[in-house]
Amino acid sequence: MRYALTILIINLFCFNRVQSQVGYQKDSLQIKVYAAIDYVDSHPSEIKVKKVFCDYCSEFQIEKLSEEAYRRTFLIRNDKNVRLTNGTFKHALYIRVSKKDLAGLKRENFDIEEEDINTNN
Repeated sequence: MRYALTILIINLFCFNRVQSQVGYQKDSLQIKVYAAIDYVDSHPSEIKVKKVFCDYCSEFQIEKLSEEAYRRTFLIRNDKNVRLTNGTFKHALYIRVSKKDLAGLKRENFDIEEEDINTNN
């Protein structure tokens, strides 16, 4: 009896841990990206996306995540906490995307949209 009760309590703690995840943690992914901003005379001269850490992403998904990382880095390029006189600011950022949206990032989906845009013009 005591053994069965102990097993039941252990199972309840394990089940509680799984249920305690916040909603966005269950159905989204967090992808880390490294970017760099080169400054010359306190003006941004170049923004580069160095690395996208996503082992399970396709090349197209990595390309789209790189574009998003570039856009986010571009938005902070003139921030006074980021700006350097001369040199390179290394920016690490996390992009959170739902699993469903990441799975929907396929080249075929974007080719269809581009064809629709070209035919409407």
